[in-house]
Amino acid sequence: MNDLWRGTLATRLRISSGLVLFTYALLHFVNIGLGMLSPVWMDAMQDARQLVTRSFLGSVLLYGAFTVHITFALVKLARRGTLRMPVWEAVQIGLGITIPILLVAHLVHTRTAHEIHNVNDEMGYIMLLLYNTADGWKQSLLLLVVWLHGCTGLHFWLRGQAWWRRYLPALTGAAVLVPAFALAGFLVEGRRVKAQFSDPDAREAMIDRFNFPDRETFAELITLTDQMGWLFGAIMALVALAYLVKYIRARQQSVTIRYHSGAQINAPRGLTLLEMSRLRGIPHAALCGGRGRCTTCRVVIEEGLELLHPPSEAEARSLAAVGAEPNTRLACQIKPMDPMTVMRVFQPDGRSKNRGHASQGEEKELALLFLDMRGFTARTTGQLPYDVVFLLNRFFDAIVPSINAQGGTVDKYLGDGFLAVFELPASENSAHAALRAIEGIAQALANFNATLAREGQSPVAIGIGAHLGDVVLGEIGAAGQAPRTLIGDTVNTASRIEGVTKEFKVQAFVSAPLLAAAGHAVPQDQMEALDLRGLSSPLLAWPVQEASDLSVQLARFRSNEETQVPKS
Repeated sequence: MNDLWRGTLATRLRISSGLVLFTYALLHFVNIGLGMLSPVWMDAMQDARQLVTRSFLGSVLLYGAFTVHITFALVKLARRGTLRMPVWEAVQIGLGITIPILLVAHLVHTRTAHEIHNVNDEMGYIMLLLYNTADGWKQSLLLLVVWLHGCTGLHFWLRGQAWWRRYLPALTGAAVLVPAFALAGFLVEGRRVKAQFSDPDAREAMIDRFNFPDRETFAELITLTDQMGWLFGAIMALVALAYLVKYIRARQQSVTIRYHSGAQINAPRGLTLLEMSRLRGIPHAALCGGRGRCTTCRVVIEEGLELLHPPSEAEARSLAAVGAEPNTRLACQIKPMDPMTVMRVFQPDGRSKNRGHASQGEEKELALLFLDMRGFTARTTGQLPYDVVFLLNRFFDAIVPSINAQGGTVDKYLGDGFLAVFELPASENSAHAALRAIEGIAQALANFNATLAREGQSPVAIGIGAHLGDVVLGEIGAAGQAPRTLIGDTVNTASRIEGVTKEFKVQAFVSAPLLAAAGHAVPQDQMEALDLRGLSSPLLAWPVQEASDLSVQLARFRSNEETQVPKS
């Protein structure tokens, strides 16, 4: 099963219902924003939306999703063993509780008023009802709360995905624009409708068009709003009471938990191990917020495993996904009833025990390059080891700064060559940095060879293979001896690209994916189709005879492309 859908049935239902509600909110806010452009467009989109949301199936889906989402959230809150939690989780819960409080008035004065009193609750009616009123400020706050709650939930659900991290800056910008667009639409259309309503003739027409509620109808709607508010207040009181009862009962008994680090706590029975740790101030990693979707809270049970309840289907599935040993459990899922000794696999910041943060492994789309010195074996035959090492170090001292200057690093040295990676925030930046580094290397090599010529030595030739794709970064090796490195098909492909530079007698080959990420369109007739081991189809790559003027060559391609564009 996809790791996004790990967890219990309740967790998956909460995610699914949240996605339904997020989609509805997004379309609703865009609909409001259209008021800034055209009231006709705004009404047309509302009519299209309501064909779905006010149909029988649409109503069941929408209100069912809302009921499921808030019910599971409140049940989970009532069943918590402690209110100690990360700040982001507390904020998320607080925003979620605020939504029904602010939403009830909106629902009563729109959908309920439409169904019971035949009110035409199109956008003009809503604008007239809310613009320049205290309720308008409340509904604007509701818009922001709903959007922040939804975006926060979406981020913490998807943050483990490489594609999400890659596009996060652009998505964040888009997320900020949505409520801004909606509020701007509300202000523009609200002002227009309010001004129109001030005209006596237009006022009567609008009252008839909207079947605007009279004083008695408004009194009935306000009474219903108050009743719904009291009902939600009673539900929250029941949630608080359930939590309090469980807390008091749990306090009557306690269990001893010993940690491998030497710490020992006594905590109430009935809590999960994660809740016990947090309650007693023991730092414990849990990147998914204790929902059983990730495994960062996992612990090795050193003593007491035989007294612990067996894992649920969801917990077993998550543990199987990471190949966990039989004595490994999820702290957010187990509820110790007897003393036990545990070892936290990950430190509180997500780092593996005795390892750096990178030991978790992460996937990124990055540019890399392999570089190899040509004819090194023949050149150094018969030389003393000191002379061989001296030559290599001089060579690396000359060209590696060109990589560092562009934000790149040498991941590993491979005798007379190396693998370099450009770990920048976006793949576009990574690709640009790699191209600039190739040019810098070629220029540094020319200077290095000029120095060798003055010393009476023959010049050094190189081959460079540059490629862009997904790589896995992490600390790989035995604990305490695990350098941070990268692996994956992209690494192998870059190495094989470098291998064919000798065959084509070129200084570098740059793959089509890297060029595309950097925004360069090299003509098809300038590319070579490379048949590389491990690839099912040929890979297009651009051969560069001499790379010291790489930027000029790329600029020439842009110029050629511009001259081919027909003039209007």
